[in-house]
Amino acid sequence: MALKIIDHGSPEYKQMVLLRDDILRKPLGLSFSQTELEKEREEILIGAFEEEKLLGCCMLVKEEPGVVRLRQMAVSNNVQGKGIGRALMCFAENIARDRGFKKLTMHARKTAIGFYERLGYEVTSKEFLEVTIPHYVMEKKLR
Repeated sequence: MALKIIDHGSPEYKQMVLLRDDILRKPLGLSFSQTELEKEREEILIGAFEEEKLLGCCMLVKEEPGVVRLRQMAVSNNVQGKGIGRALMCFAENIARDRGFKKLTMHARKTAIGFYERLGYEVTSKEFLEVTIPHYVMEKKLR
């Protein structure tokens, strides 16, 4: 498996949008707007690949000096539970650290809390609704 940064607008990015749509949006009856996708030009887009096929992805968004937010974490249904999400998170944390970020935060779906806790993240908010489902703010100091 290869982990790499994806260029906005590239064939890999198109795969990323499709995967996120299938895993994160369609099940909720939602879709991406062109405006949302345009905003991603400034983000750090990350993918896990087997050959040319995207297995999983996430993105990092600068929040404020020293703080970056993880968004849109998605792993293809047929390979969930095989360590791809963990590998993506380690890669994303290393990139964030290399770029001088001290803290990684996210809005985690309630169903994913256990996954992130096993990676050292802590819940730092009360439950709130986002894209129609329960989420929590989670964060981790990057050492």
